[in-house]
Amino acid sequence: MAKLLYFISEDWFFCSHFLDRAIAAQRAGHEVLVLTRVAAHGERLRQLGFRLLPLRMERSGTHPLRELGVLRQVWRAYRAERPELLHHVALKPILYGSLVARCLGLRAVVNAPVGMGYVFTAGGARGRALRALVRLALRALLDPPGSKVVFENEEDLAASVRDGSVRADDAVLIRGAGVDMAVFAPAEPPAGTPVVVLGARMLRDKGVQEFVAAARLLRARQVDVRCVLVGAPDPANPSSLTREQLERWQAEGAVEWWGHRDDMAAVLRQCHIACLPSYREGLPKFLLEAMACGLAVVSTDATGCRQAVEHGVTGLLVPPRDAGALARALERLLRDGQERAAMGRAGRERVQRLFDDRIVVRDTVALYRQLMAESVTVGGAWR
Repeated sequence: MAKLLYFISEDWFFCSHFLDRAIAAQRAGHEVLVLTRVAAHGERLRQLGFRLLPLRMERSGTHPLRELGVLRQVWRAYRAERPELLHHVALKPILYGSLVARCLGLRAVVNAPVGMGYVFTAGGARGRALRALVRLALRALLDPPGSKVVFENEEDLAASVRDGSVRADDAVLIRGAGVDMAVFAPAEPPAGTPVVVLGARMLRDKGVQEFVAAARLLRARQVDVRCVLVGAPDPANPSSLTREQLERWQAEGAVEWWGHRDDMAAVLRQCHIACLPSYREGLPKFLLEAMACGLAVVSTDATGCRQAVEHGVTGLLVPPRDAGALARALERLLRDGQERAAMGRAGRERVQRLFDDRIVVRDTVALYRQLMAESVTVGGAWR
């Protein structure tokens, strides 16, 4: 039995994006370990038979001494467990995990950059300096010998190969986290005022401010609509909005804020259009779930979003950071129920064809099998 260790910053992200893959790997014979910051899902992961390695880490932390402490925790975990297979998810786990794996001679590594978020959307001199530093580090650590790098969309894959941070033979496309097509299924649209929903962490990078501005424009045009935000702030992210700001918008009447919800399928059954005006994504799970539920969607012509949404077929794409264009696209779909329904049908078919969670699980387990086989071919030595 091979020991598979996932290194991921937050237990909630592991549960929302990687749980099905870990369960499938366990069924395939792997012993699954999860190195993560444990918040609310520790007991659930233990009950599933995973071995939990709690980690003290802040995603946005930059203090050198604290980060050295995180690196020391990773070193101790890898040295004690000596996993045959490693799966690093997001920027900090990739950099710290790959560095430690290289030092310990652990070869079979899957690195998954996912959306890259704030690093690639931050503006100003600080944002440019941060991107330059991250790109330099990724060139050194993203694709070490014996590794594969998993991308959620073709655009990020091509860019990383082009800039030399990933070897073409090591770049793998696995489209997002997948969608359970039985859970996220179409329902009869509810009667009454149409509801437009944005589901995400409440971050500026997700286009929340533009969504609120578009809601104001729709109200000024006397369009019959309820605009709803679903999600919580994420204080660990520099782009996070505050609870006070969200409450002010709700008090103003521009939007409704429903907070964090675990039952997104039930939320989507109450809605008519899904909207995510994000500045950048890996592959937006919320939009795919909405499309699986038969909703037309409005998003941005940005990396990750344009790979999810087929403009004019499953939804509409508008320029990022453009509240006026967003309002016009939403108004078009709000006024045309037949177009909404046609896009909803096309969206579900697209998700079933490309983004079904069974496809994602199958491809991920196959990648693990390939890496294990390659490690045996080179002598079975990960150490």
